Amino acid sequence: MHTAILFLELGAVLLGLGILGALALKVGISPIPLYLIAGLAFGTGGILPLATSEEFTSVGAELGVILLLLTLGLEYNASELVTSLKGNARAGVVDLVLNAAPGAITALLLGWGPVAAIAMAGVTYATSSGITAKVLSDLGWIGNRETPVVLSLLVFEDLTMAVYLPILTAVLAGLSFASGAIAVAIALGTVSVVLLVALRYGRFIEAFVSSPNSEVLLLKVIGLALLVAGVAQQLQVSAAVGAFLVGIALSGELAEDAQELLTPIRDLFAAVFFVFFGLQTDPTKILPVAGLAVLLAVISMITKLLTGAYAARRAGIAKAGQARAGIALIPRGEFNIVIAGLAVAAGVHPDLGPLAAAYVLILAAFGPLAARVVQPFITAIAKRA
Repeated sequence: MHTAILFLELGAVLLGLGILGALALKVGISPIPLYLIAGLAFGTGGILPLATSEEFTSVGAELGVILLLLTLGLEYNASELVTSLKGNARAGVVDLVLNAAPGAITALLLGWGPVAAIAMAGVTYATSSGITAKVLSDLGWIGNRETPVVLSLLVFEDLTMAVYLPILTAVLAGLSFASGAIAVAIALGTVSVVLLVALRYGRFIEAFVSSPNSEVLLLKVIGLALLVAGVAQQLQVSAAVGAFLVGIALSGELAEDAQELLTPIRDLFAAVFFVFFGLQTDPTKILPVAGLAVLLAVISMITKLLTGAYAARRAGIAKAGQARAGIALIPRGEFNIVIAGLAVAAGVHPDLGPLAAAYVLILAAFGPLAARVVQPFITAIAKRA
């Protein structure tokens, strides 16, 4: 009977997510907000709370984070990351300061404390690479001059997350200053070693993983990612960062083949992850923080617009391209929910989860819509220029 109920719940959830995904495609928005809403509806305080499948969903959510970061890492190689760091460090620092500050300041003004401030800084900082990439593709902006600037900022953010997440993990664990410093040093050392191995010995890793058989390739890539994720977590590095570094170590045709095989599995478990975050958030607690979420979202839109304009202007791009770069950076999604999920699991503050959920809902939905709405105006500006 227990198994039958589990299958019924999982089947209903997955079918529901499929319907919501189809609806999102028709409307032209990211499905992430709809997945979050589904989680809110079936979680604590929702319309029909799930009981039997919550444990399975929890494991699926962790797999979703690992696969999200693995496939993100496959989009870059180590040398590209190093080059991006050197060429776009200034714009990346501006991005970090402008967009981490609103979250940190909000937490401090609300009296949530420094740990919550560190977590909220991450929530407001990172752009959703997945949603932004889809916006660039859907609107035909891939070939524009500002697109490399946008992508370089996303790469810088991903690298910053590789450093930030271990620090956040140590802080959330409540370690003493000495223990925390050691944990962070180990984490950063691990990240540095993996990047060095990827730079100098990536070909050996690729030779080990490579296979002409898609089934064998898939098993090797996922197995290696899970192993490294587990080791990373033991060393106080985020499991997600470990998976991200595995992706970086693979490049060329192998990375493309692996990404093609992983994409459907990633999308499945990523959807489960967003639902699980919603399950953990009581929807009745969102209304009290809704006004704050809207204000924070508006501020974040402005800071990302300024970031994109600054970075594009430094690259000698005209005003229309500057506007497109800023708009493309607005969406929030994967990383923001990962960070909020870590903070919620650590019990940082009861309002942090609802605020982050409402914030991501707004920007994940509004970002792509804003890009579609303003595209004709940007085109008109470009023609006048």
